[in-house]
Amino acid sequence: MSRTGPLVFKFGGTSVASPPAIASVVKIVAAEQGERLVVVSATAGTTDALVQAAQQAAGGDAMAAQATIERLSEQHRNLIADLLGVNGADVLGEVVDLTERTIALLRSVALLRECSPRSLDAILSYGERVSAPIVAATLSANGVAAEALSAEGLLITDDAFGHANPIAELTRERVAAQILPRMRYGTVPVVTGFVGSTADGVTTTLGRGGSDYSAAVLAAALDARECRIFTDVSGVYSADPRIVPDAKPLPAISYAEAAELSYFGAKVLHPRTVLPAVEAGIPVRILNTFAPDEPGTTIAASTPKDDTVVKATTSLGGLGMVTVQGAGMSGVPGFAARVFDTTAAEQVSVLMISQASSENSICLVVPNESVKPLESALRKMFSKELARHDVEKVAIEAPVAIVSAVGEGMRGTPGVAARLFSAIARAKVNVLAIAQGSSELNISLVVHEKDRETAVRAVHREFHES
Repeated sequence: MSRTGPLVFKFGGTSVASPPAIASVVKIVAAEQGERLVVVSATAGTTDALVQAAQQAAGGDAMAAQATIERLSEQHRNLIADLLGVNGADVLGEVVDLTERTIALLRSVALLRECSPRSLDAILSYGERVSAPIVAATLSANGVAAEALSAEGLLITDDAFGHANPIAELTRERVAAQILPRMRYGTVPVVTGFVGSTADGVTTTLGRGGSDYSAAVLAAALDARECRIFTDVSGVYSADPRIVPDAKPLPAISYAEAAELSYFGAKVLHPRTVLPAVEAGIPVRILNTFAPDEPGTTIAASTPKDDTVVKATTSLGGLGMVTVQGAGMSGVPGFAARVFDTTAAEQVSVLMISQASSENSICLVVPNESVKPLESALRKMFSKELARHDVEKVAIEAPVAIVSAVGEGMRGTPGVAARLFSAIARAKVNVLAIAQGSSELNISLVVHEKDRETAVRAVHREFHES
């Protein structure tokens, strides 16, 4: 049964970074009829520059921070001139005003030599608060009545600055009061992604993938018929096309598959960000702003059964493997807990864990920059055990990569692991560690970084080309 309700569009940073890209945005939005909502990211590179400005200010260099913001302002003013010409005076005024206020905030940060999470959120909101008026004005200039709206006071969150969590009920109330009336009168609201606010109006940001998250939260609040996330690729691919030129876009993936693919390297989106829409039963489509007629990938709670066993092969590099090994570990309660307590104390993100059934060793795969600090911390934690040889070694293997085969078709299908390891063996790649979740949705291998691309191509060839 097809859904009714508004359409929600989200356009990423590359989709709003140039006049041709914004022209594509206008064409996509104008091609649809009925109630529509647009969510926009900051232009590509803007958020990174704002982080740099905040760091410069926190270091006491107010002049460098101001110069960084002024460069951003100039880029946006050039964009307005190219898109709107003399008709862009109002938007230009908004950009100048916002730039001045942001510079004043950065001066305060420089004076204190401290940038609190709350201040950083206010600084980072600059990007979306500039891009939304530019897109809205360009839509209006091309015959699509549009109005820019800041998500502050609209998308209500808690006060976890930097990674705020939306409050669905309050957001739904604000959406009903502020968004629905505008759409009913034929206006397309253009809302800042990534940005929200507390119920008291203090600016917050949603963290990684924040604009996708904004779109999904607003889609759920609107009970939208579809949430379309536009980026610069044509959906989620069966492998990274830079590694496997014959990789194909996947027509549909489940939320669980999206989660596994994202965790192990797929860069299209972070699945947490679309969860509000998926939970509400709203289809989420990943589409290409620059090739809008391509079907893209649909993410839903579940996908139709087909003959696909491994849906996609993905990889993640720039990692190291830390192994704690020793006969004295076997059967000792709390040993693994001490390993994980150490990683937590060092604030190390563990991407994969593998433990021998003999309990003789535990392998942790972590980002490269965390390898040395974690090794040192583990040696300190197990210094007594190392001295009496209960723990024989704390060893490092780096650089390594994780290669993962992902697909719901793997569940309950005999022989998947055999095919996977046979393909890796034929490619003459040595496997350092293995992990498989009880969901049978993912088999992950650790290989040397130099073998990463060979392994990805071998697995993709086995399940997609044979």
